[in-house]
Amino acid sequence: MQIAFDFNTPPIDKPNKREEKKVPSKRGRKSLKTLTEEANSIILPSDEALSKKLYHSISEVSEMFGINASSLRYWETEFKQINPRKNKKGDRFYTLADIKLLQLIHFLLRQRKYTIEGAKEYLKKNKDEAAIKYNMIEKLLQLKSFLLGIKADL
Repeated sequence: MQIAFDFNTPPIDKPNKREEKKVPSKRGRKSLKTLTEEANSIILPSDEALSKKLYHSISEVSEMFGINASSLRYWETEFKQINPRKNKKGDRFYTLADIKLLQLIHFLLRQRKYTIEGAKEYLKKNKDEAAIKYNMIEKLLQLKSFLLGIKADL
């Protein structure tokens, strides 16, 4: 067996290490900026659209919030208020009330940067008040986006 070498081909140019762009790693912790952008980018369907179905699977809900299904299962163990219905097989099915509670918890944990313990305490002390404040913030954000749209049109 003979191996032939072609010495007439030009050498392959290797790019400088300085010129190479670093591809962000998918491992490790995300930066606060990335977490904030992801938390602000969730778009939940309207209440009418959510109420068309009586139950939503864990994959649908995790997709709505942009988080893993394992995070939802963990929140279920930490927050006793979350109690999705389960079938014999163990599949979780979330109602509209469960989704609203998850939305509030997601807001506290991801946007307000509460710890799990802090969010638990906040929900114990201010359950009704927290939901009212969250709804007010949502309406103000909708108003802000509407006004920014009008400003862009001018």
